[in-house]
Amino acid sequence: MVAIIQEEAPQPPLLFEQDLSDSSRFRCSESFVRKYIVNNLNWSWRSTTRAAQKLPENVNDILEESYLREAYVIRNYAVPAELCVNTDQTQLVYQQGSGTTWHQRGDKQVAGVGKDEKRAFTLVPSISASGEVLPFQAIFLGGTAASCPSNSSPYYREAMQLGFKLEPSKTKTYWSTQNTMKSLVNDIIAPYFERKKRELKIEAPEEQQSIWKIDCWSVHKSEAFLSWIKKTHPTIIVIFVPGNCTSVFQPLDVGIQ
Repeated sequence: MVAIIQEEAPQPPLLFEQDLSDSSRFRCSESFVRKYIVNNLNWSWRSTTRAAQKLPENVNDILEESYLREAYVIRNYAVPAELCVNTDQTQLVYQQGSGTTWHQRGDKQVAGVGKDEKRAFTLVPSISASGEVLPFQAIFLGGTAASCPSNSSPYYREAMQLGFKLEPSKTKTYWSTQNTMKSLVNDIIAPYFERKKRELKIEAPEEQQSIWKIDCWSVHKSEAFLSWIKKTHPTIIVIFVPGNCTSVFQPLDVGIQ
């Protein structure tokens, strides 16, 4: 004999069956959802800053290996936090637009200021593990210094005093190139390391290793650039953020920018 088991219909949560003080029934209203999201999940309405990134399936294993590799270098070379620097590139649009705006009800097409703005430049910030922000590098589309902000621009003198470096790309884009990366190392990264070694009173500064953590990008990981780093700045150890993991393991991307 085959026993026939009849499944009972799922019952609604008890909360929906209880009468409230005003004899009404609980309703999962929009205001309730909003309060729950804000008070319980600690969420807020945000504008998106990047496209959703597909993480590797074994992302936890990748990040653990990267973490242990970095810890190994720090331990073996006795690298202090002041000599660990992270650099990242970020695009800045000249005229920032918004994804939302007030508009007439019922209209299917809603225009937004700056929605199709394409003109931009690349900002290259760097920060040490001790929390010190290094001077910025900014790369502008163009072949000469005329493409960069003029010396009469607001706060130009202050930027120069802080050691900012404004450069033309000398290409058809405003992205970092091997040449701009070399000038970044020569004019910002390496001088910072040398200054910190003096401040820390390291006994043999010419032998002290430093860590420079950057994205796993074609320009960064090219043989030409890495060979140049090894030859020109032999005490700088380059560590890469694992590919497709910048949103969870790139310090500047996760917590600063």
